[in-house]
Amino acid sequence: MQEDFRLIVDLVSVFGVAACGGLLAALLGQPVLLGYLIGGIIVGPTGLGLIKEVIQVETLAQFGVAFLLFALGVEFSLAELKKVRAIALGGGAAQIILTILATVLVCGVTGAWGVLPAKGVFLGAILSLSSTAVVLKCLMERNETETPHGQVMLGILVVQDLALGLMIAVLPALDQPPEFIGIAVLTALARISLFAGGAIAAGIWLIPPLLRLLARTESRELFLLGVVALCLGIALLTEHMGLSIEMGAFVAGLMISEVEYADQTLTYVEPLRDIFASLFFASIGMLIDPVFLWNNLELILGLVALVFVGKFLIITPLVMLFRYPLKTALIVGLGLAQIGEFSFVLASEGQALGLVSRGIYLLTLGTTAVTLIITPFVLRLVPFLFNFAESMPWLKPYLDGEGQPLDVSDELPIKDHVVVCGYGRVGRNLVKLLQQHDLPMVVIDQSESRIQQLREAGVPYVYGNCVSFHVLETAGVNSAKGMAIALPDPMSTRLCLKRALELSPELDLVVRATKDKDIEVLYQLGAREVVQPEFEASLEMATYLLTGLMSPTVIQREMQEIRERHYLDLRPEQSASEVKRDLQQATQDLNRRWYSLPSASPLVGMTLEEADMRYLTGVSLMAIRRADGEEIDYPPTGTILAEGDRLLVVGADEEFAALDEFAKGKAAIPGENSACQWVSVNADSPFLGKTLVNLDIRREYGVQVQAMRRDGKFIRFPDVNMDLRTHDQVLLCGSLANLNQLQELLAPFKPVPLSIPVVKADETEALK
Repeated sequence: MQEDFRLIVDLVSVFGVAACGGLLAALLGQPVLLGYLIGGIIVGPTGLGLIKEVIQVETLAQFGVAFLLFALGVEFSLAELKKVRAIALGGGAAQIILTILATVLVCGVTGAWGVLPAKGVFLGAILSLSSTAVVLKCLMERNETETPHGQVMLGILVVQDLALGLMIAVLPALDQPPEFIGIAVLTALARISLFAGGAIAAGIWLIPPLLRLLARTESRELFLLGVVALCLGIALLTEHMGLSIEMGAFVAGLMISEVEYADQTLTYVEPLRDIFASLFFASIGMLIDPVFLWNNLELILGLVALVFVGKFLIITPLVMLFRYPLKTALIVGLGLAQIGEFSFVLASEGQALGLVSRGIYLLTLGTTAVTLIITPFVLRLVPFLFNFAESMPWLKPYLDGEGQPLDVSDELPIKDHVVVCGYGRVGRNLVKLLQQHDLPMVVIDQSESRIQQLREAGVPYVYGNCVSFHVLETAGVNSAKGMAIALPDPMSTRLCLKRALELSPELDLVVRATKDKDIEVLYQLGAREVVQPEFEASLEMATYLLTGLMSPTVIQREMQEIRERHYLDLRPEQSASEVKRDLQQATQDLNRRWYSLPSASPLVGMTLEEADMRYLTGVSLMAIRRADGEEIDYPPTGTILAEGDRLLVVGADEEFAALDEFAKGKAAIPGENSACQWVSVNADSPFLGKTLVNLDIRREYGVQVQAMRRDGKFIRFPDVNMDLRTHDQVLLCGSLANLNQLQELLAPFKPVPLSIPVVKADETEALK
């Protein structure tokens, strides 16, 4: 009884310190995973020594990784797995083999393992595994599991987890003659094949009726109990077969993923997953010896750098070899460059078999632990690294080439159509409604299965990433009547919105917000309308219930007012610090900076609506910090700019430069009798092919060319020798009458005869 009570005390201690560490990490804006690891270090044997039954705690912690993999299997649809099956199977296997070969080569050159190459194979197997739990946790926190890099990472990690069972089976034969290794490999493959066949059969004939039977009881507890028993039962079966518990849990999730009760299963299991996952990461922290790390700091940091660089140089070219964009390859290479938590299992087995000494074992654990700790920081830094890289002129061409369309339907509408980004449940319903009104449309999606559905339905499509300028241009965003963004990933939604408006500043854009905190960000970035599905469902239900009690006109007006107030009546109240934190998180994947408004700026005293900075310069204003310390997050259009204001803006470097000139009065600012307007150059325009200096728009029409957008790039004060091309967008500032006249010439509905004034050579030089 005393030992049982001791285990309870240990569990309470671990959960308590994990909660405190996670809370501290969250308050500091760091991943909660880091707090769990540090909490484990503090209460572990090498820390304060509060945990007495480490082995029992580690055993219970296996539930955490089992539930993590089980939930991943439920979410990870087999249809989506097919999309990355080539990189998952081919790339994952190649990455493991290349890592092992590179490790054997390094060990052979340095003589680190004596004359036994089998020990080099063992170390290579340890290094080849990446952290499924850590990477999955980071992707879920950033809602990136559905992104291309997220799918590729998870596909490779699945193959690594499957290979773990093979590695464990081969380990005992490593110091035996080669024929024993071959027998061990064949035995392991036979076990995997047997298990896979049984899992497929059970997934077809056993699991669906079992879940239906549990669901008919209408008992939440019984359904959860049955699902947990199924998950752990299959996991124990794989362990008994000489494979891994983790493989069994993942396969159990896959078996449920195609059943109608998959969403219900995931909802019930998620709390268990999160609780035991914190226990698992804390148990990893208990294995870390900070004293050993400190005494061998230089060696361990060197090994960490070698592992990160080595795995990055192996994985990144492999992903590119499978024709993925450079940007996706770099993110995958950085995301999988650590050593996985399952390497602890291999290292323990290797020590027990005498393949490694105690010192090498501790070095391996220390290196693995450090790579696990820094991985969340690396993944968090990725957006900033790409923003920095895109600001370098010599790097930008390589990244600009990323995201070419993979396929395009035969006929695409070229004008006055609607672009729909995302063909999930929302996008599919939207397309049906647009088809009922015979509206031309183009759908953008990056799922092969959804693109196939569009092909069969005869809907025009562009197969690619919605955040890519090339994909958006191919879909005809420049000439579209409107655009709807229905993506599940908040980061992709924000980037897609920003880049679509860079291509077409006057585009009528409606966006789906997956989270409450994204609503204001999307409005600030330029969305005309933001729809939050849960809030819309509440409004429609309220409308139905109030019909008959109130005037329908009054009801509709009240509901519309709630929408115009951005659902503030329905959103939970937030403190200023919470709003500020959400703003920082939402803009961390965008290129942002604080800009100090010059004291003599003509913008001082103007409202944001009058200044219209996003329209005229391309930047989006997210917050204002006053001289007295007051901060206005998501400022409304009626906010007046004051002297000493600092503006938090997001945009491209060219747009920041445009804002600086705009704020200093070097660019034309609309007044009472003047305005600025973006005009798209039509294919029928008589100005097509003419240079700005030959047109002499300023002298002839009293209109100034303020800026130009070409191929998605913002050009501030374009060179006078630039010629006008189809789809160029020109920002013109001047009197309204002259603007209207010039717009008819630049973008006529039909060819308009026009005599272009001939500029003499001496006049051309004077203009220059």
